[in-house]
Amino acid sequence: MNPIFIGIIIYLIIILYIGIRSVNKNRTNADYLLADRKLGSWAISLSERASGESAWLLLGLPGAALISGISEIWVVIGSLSGIIIAWKFLAKPIRDLAGEYNSLTLPDLIARYFNDEKALRLIASLIITFFFTFYVAAQFNGAGKVLNVMFGMPQKTGMLIGAGVILLYTILGGFNAVVWTDVVQSLIMILVLVLLPIFGFIEIMNTDPAILHDFSKETLSLTGTYTGIAGIFAIISGLSWGFGYMGQPHLIVRYMAIKNPDDIKKGRKIAYFWAIPAFIGAFLIGLIAYKLYGQGIVSDPEQIMPYMAKNLLPAWFAGILISGAMAAMMSTADSQLLVTASAISEDIVHKVGKKKLSPEKMLTTSRIITLAVGILAFIIAWFSTDLIFKLVSYAWSGLGASFGPVLISMIYWKKITREGAIAGMLTGALTTIIWKNIEFLQAIIAERFVSFVLAFLAIIIVSKLTKK
Repeated sequence: MNPIFIGIIIYLIIILYIGIRSVNKNRTNADYLLADRKLGSWAISLSERASGESAWLLLGLPGAALISGISEIWVVIGSLSGIIIAWKFLAKPIRDLAGEYNSLTLPDLIARYFNDEKALRLIASLIITFFFTFYVAAQFNGAGKVLNVMFGMPQKTGMLIGAGVILLYTILGGFNAVVWTDVVQSLIMILVLVLLPIFGFIEIMNTDPAILHDFSKETLSLTGTYTGIAGIFAIISGLSWGFGYMGQPHLIVRYMAIKNPDDIKKGRKIAYFWAIPAFIGAFLIGLIAYKLYGQGIVSDPEQIMPYMAKNLLPAWFAGILISGAMAAMMSTADSQLLVTASAISEDIVHKVGKKKLSPEKMLTTSRIITLAVGILAFIIAWFSTDLIFKLVSYAWSGLGASFGPVLISMIYWKKITREGAIAGMLTGALTTIIWKNIEFLQAIIAERFVSFVLAFLAIIIVSKLTKK
């Protein structure tokens, strides 16, 4: 039997085992959605990093570096800056606020802060549901690509397998299963992102220089094919990935769930120690692949990481590392499914709809919603032709711009009003949707930057106009 196949099967069995073991730990919705805030810094930090960096980091960023070259360094710098800022300036204040208001979800935290039980809660929940469905679809898409490269399996069959496993252990185990599977997945992911570039570099050193591919002028440029003001906008677009870390609900919920606010400082160091080599490694995989194989070696640039592992490593070891790509997708998709389920069950059904359900029925409702959102995401993935990089960029922008400016203002600018928060969330979401679908606007500058800036302006202007 194929050693790579055996490696992936063993990995999937371990993940399902964790999910099944976590079933009995879910007696209430607080258990299912936040593990009743009983998790420490190591578990939360590694889970936050694994769920924050999805198929986008393992497949999307190496593919982008393969095509665009060193200009993708701005994405690396922007992302690392966002991680550092979020852990340094947002994590502890958000945990403190969540404890103060006894909030299980991000919409609940925002609604309680502004004493608005309907409008803010409903808007926040709908934004999360809309964008996370696309985000989860990107992870299912990634599972299909990995299994296609490794086994020649039709991409859509791979999507079906990946989606089935993710949905099963998320529905069974809830937040506790998600966090502990994330810990396993984060370790495999960092193994891939550190070791694969090293093996690739060794291969370059042992290869006849005449066989290696030379970088083009564009791939050696810090602005790619752009010059002048367009080059500056290209840099800003890359750096703007950092804005998204301020408002991703599946990352914010990790800050809310940590056992002790004082554990944030230790968790911050763990997150930094993971993120820096991970992002540099993903970037280097694309550049090393360019040197070894050129750009045309795979029909889809986002398949370059599993292709590289399969060609450079012994089959059994490649199987372990390719499990890292599956891990990246699973660790993000499970978190997003759970956050979406919590937004709908806890905020829309329970709080806005005033449905008084028993703890057992709330738990069942959350599980049903998790399944429904997963099926919808699978349908989008099935018919989507977008690259993972583009799907994630869209969702990342919408969520980051909708919630980042509001959370920052809640913590550091006490003049924000309820109306200002509503204006900020709607501006961030709608700007992303509009900008994404107008091609010539996207060609100028990324929606990630524009939507975040306009959302902040909307908060400031409307808050000043509505301040009592």
